[in-house]
Amino acid sequence: MSTSTSPAAMLLRRLRRLSWGSTAVQLFILTVVTFGLLAPLACHRLLHSYFYLRHWHLNQMSQEFLQQSLKEGEAALHYFEELPSANGSVPIVWQATPRPWLVITIVTVDRQPGFHYVLQVVSRFHQLLQQCGPQCEGHQLFLCNVERSVSHIDAKLLSKYVPVANRYEGTEDDYGDDPSTNSFEKEKQDYAYCLESSLQTYNPDYVLMVEDDAVPEEQIFPVLEHLLRARLSEPHLRDALYLKLYHPERLQHYLNPEPMRILEWVGVGMLLGPLLTWIYTRFASRPGFSWPVMLFFSLYSMGLVELIGRHYFLELRRLSPSLYSVVPASQCCTPAMLFPAPAARRTLTYLSQVYCHQGFGKDMALYSLLRAKGERAYVVEPNLVKHIGLFSSLRYNFHPRLL
Repeated sequence: MSTSTSPAAMLLRRLRRLSWGSTAVQLFILTVVTFGLLAPLACHRLLHSYFYLRHWHLNQMSQEFLQQSLKEGEAALHYFEELPSANGSVPIVWQATPRPWLVITIVTVDRQPGFHYVLQVVSRFHQLLQQCGPQCEGHQLFLCNVERSVSHIDAKLLSKYVPVANRYEGTEDDYGDDPSTNSFEKEKQDYAYCLESSLQTYNPDYVLMVEDDAVPEEQIFPVLEHLLRARLSEPHLRDALYLKLYHPERLQHYLNPEPMRILEWVGVGMLLGPLLTWIYTRFASRPGFSWPVMLFFSLYSMGLVELIGRHYFLELRRLSPSLYSVVPASQCCTPAMLFPAPAARRTLTYLSQVYCHQGFGKDMALYSLLRAKGERAYVVEPNLVKHIGLFSSLRYNFHPRLL
């Protein structure tokens, strides 16, 4: 007489057959040790990792960031105080051309005192231009002051070295008397003014619009040279409305609504999966290739890269300008935007047709115009600027944090 075996008994029998040397047990232990022990211990202070312990580190890291920003602001102030005046032109190692190839327009308002954000940005650009030398002789710094009051002391200091356009100088400021103009619409109008001033003053080939809390990375000029001379001449990139040089690190994970990232994520698994499988079979003395093992390591590597943080792996692309990627842009944000001159003129027309308000800032307005006008835009990865401003010019923030 035969008796049926319960599912629990069958499972127990199979578990007994497993040994410490079996593939399933080894891979299970590897998963537990990696994701439960090693990765959390190694990454708990990485700001943009899923393993980041926010409650342990965020307040301290935010305060350390603010203190460091204060020191760098003071250093930038001393930098310009010790720099000889050049009658509205930053003294660099070459003579600027009459018609610049690239105008770097820094849009500034009077922000939190003491941090000297705009001085940090301009001083860093000046240093990088000096390092670049004759290769950057077609580059022009241009400051656009959109502060309504006359209290922007840093802009006054920079006017000794950099050409400045003051939007509200010599005009009556009736901004506060117009209830239909909110701070988001004013920001858009200020941005359009600075973009138009750049075109009218210099008639360049390209305009790089930089907000006054976006410090350039060291590789910005070699990468821009490569992108503009080579990459943007490709058919699918030609005639783009704009090229973003920054996307928030917290939004750079694979699990975001950008289809291109999913393809990249799968590519990571296809690259690392076979490599880790080969390493495992070699050191674990396993015979031959196994598709299930390769599938495991593909998923293992995809999960590990995502949880550690895609942002940190993007940093490997800084090894060479040719390794930087150009992918379709998403709506946030506008710390650094590159406009070809014809596209900049189209952008001015488009911006005049939209009205910004809370929940619909200039970044969303620009992004919404892509589909409405049949335009294309792209973003460079990794970022070419660092966003250092924890104090927004639109919202009051009495307790700034990194996240």
